[in-house]
Amino acid sequence: MASTTSSTPAAARRASLADPGYQAFVILRTGFTVAPILFGLDKFANLLTDWPGYLAPWLDDVVPGSAQAAMYAVGVIEIVAGVVVGLAPRFGGWLVAGWLAGIIVNLLTYSGYYDVALRDFGLLLGAVALARLAQRYHGPRVQDA
Repeated sequence: MASTTSSTPAAARRASLADPGYQAFVILRTGFTVAPILFGLDKFANLLTDWPGYLAPWLDDVVPGSAQAAMYAVGVIEIVAGVVVGLAPRFGGWLVAGWLAGIIVNLLTYSGYYDVALRDFGLLLGAVALARLAQRYHGPRVQDA
């Protein structure tokens, strides 16, 4: 008789949901899916802040068009990054971390935004943690030995 409750799919799912590492993965995946999409959408509306004001002047000189046009491109990239995190968090976590590194460079070269750069560094660490947790919790399940 091979009747054990711990081997059923429902029991395995409950065990996963009770795992603190899996809970951290789900929290980070949800946050790094929703936040980039919402912030990306706001680049088109400027409801949360005046986004073009965060673009370093040297970057504004380099990118074609206006600072607002650059923010439209940023918005599209952020929306795509959020969708990628939702679908493929192992890759999406690194994508968001790289994007945040670029934002940090922008902010560090623009006086007055060092606090935001520090906050974004914390977000970058969270994105790296998501990518690492996704190695364990997303994709084909590996049986524990």
